[in-house]
Amino acid sequence: MDKPILQLYGTDWCPKSSALRNYMQGKWIVFDDFNVETDAEANERVRSLYEGKLKFPTIMLGNEFIKNPTITELNEFLKKHSFDY
Repeated sequence: MDKPILQLYGTDWCPKSSALRNYMQGKWIVFDDFNVETDAEANERVRSLYEGKLKFPTIMLGNEFIKNPTITELNEFLKKHSFDY
């Protein structure tokens, strides 16, 4: 079975989204990047996690997700899921 792909849901203008994006790119972490303002499906996916509210950045791996993580929280999330980078 294939491992799930890490996903980032954010925007281009959000400093926290940009910081997470830059960090993961700098670590050569493979992830899908979704802009919740321009991608209607991504917008709906995030809203389904938060009772209809749009909250970002959100990081997803499989069925688990974290909202607005610090770099430390992101690393803990990745370690918890045995995500190699």
